[in-house]
Amino acid sequence: MIRSNCVGNLRLFKSASHQLAALLGCAAIIILPRLSPAAQVDFYQGKTLTFIVNMAAGDANDLWVRALARSLVKYIPGNPSIVPQNMPGGGSMISANYLYSVAKPDGLTIGQTSASLYFQQLIGRREVQFDWRNFSWIGSAGQVESLLMMRADAPYKSMDDIRTASEPPKCSATAPGSSTHISLKVLEEALGAKFSIVTGYKSGSDQDLAIERGEVQCRAVSAASFLAREPFISWQKKGFIRIVVQSGRKRNPKLAEVPTIYELMTRYQTAQAQQRVVAVLLGADHFGQYLAAAPPATPVERVKILRDGYARALQDTDLIEEAKRRNWSMEQLTGEELQRLAKEVIDQPPQLIGRVKALLGGG
Repeated sequence: MIRSNCVGNLRLFKSASHQLAALLGCAAIIILPRLSPAAQVDFYQGKTLTFIVNMAAGDANDLWVRALARSLVKYIPGNPSIVPQNMPGGGSMISANYLYSVAKPDGLTIGQTSASLYFQQLIGRREVQFDWRNFSWIGSAGQVESLLMMRADAPYKSMDDIRTASEPPKCSATAPGSSTHISLKVLEEALGAKFSIVTGYKSGSDQDLAIERGEVQCRAVSAASFLAREPFISWQKKGFIRIVVQSGRKRNPKLAEVPTIYELMTRYQTAQAQQRVVAVLLGADHFGQYLAAAPPATPVERVKILRDGYARALQDTDLIEEAKRRNWSMEQLTGEELQRLAKEVIDQPPQLIGRVKALLGGG
């Protein structure tokens, strides 16, 4: 059909030179699709693909990337080597800025980032060197549910205790605007709680040590991490910590005794205006736990290769089996879905942006 339509249209051109140019264009249309698969293999054959990890070695995101890479390499034409590179710090800001502004957009670098970073652009934080909408989104996996984890020996047994405490609990976070920081701010906005937030920790592992040493009493943590890795597994067995609240709309079956933030907003009669702010702040949850992207302007055909490879890797038997062993959630969002969502979350009314900005200390 393409060949007959293209060649048939040659009669529209009067001069021989124009007909020749049109004929060459037809040849390109007919030939290029046939060369494309081989070209894809040729490009990745013998190459190394760098996978930027936004967290420190041993964190849940790091473990996921290394497991994913072992499956992903099977589904990229040419089977390039995939090398994880840890780039923690700044609540994932360092890795996101690198991926957006430094990494070459050639299809040989992808990275994992935190969905909470879109708030930094939304409120105009000067450290942001990216436009969330322009990342070349590859895909994501895993549900995001945030938990408030508290030392069991702290005098805060429930959210009621935190709301009425004369001295707020001391909680850790990596950086202002990071996912752990935002989770605490959501609880303050939604439930009238107060926290003394200590920022500056480089990684989740550093925050774990801070809890063990008694530097802080609490921190926010994803349900995926809490249920899947140490030291949380051992802490649960020893009764060292408790979970006070979870962010999901429904209780996680594995945390069935823990109330949700929505249940507590109903109990505390949170105002509608505050609930709208909370909805925006919890919007990052829709992106998933393991969020992968390539630099902007990465060639579309290579973005498609990476998206297809990511989607196929999530169906790989080896990765599925490891996910079961580690208690990882495997719900998938495609790159196309993430691309649309990335545009939607940045488009917010000025009044709401102003409130989010005030809450997170932007500007």
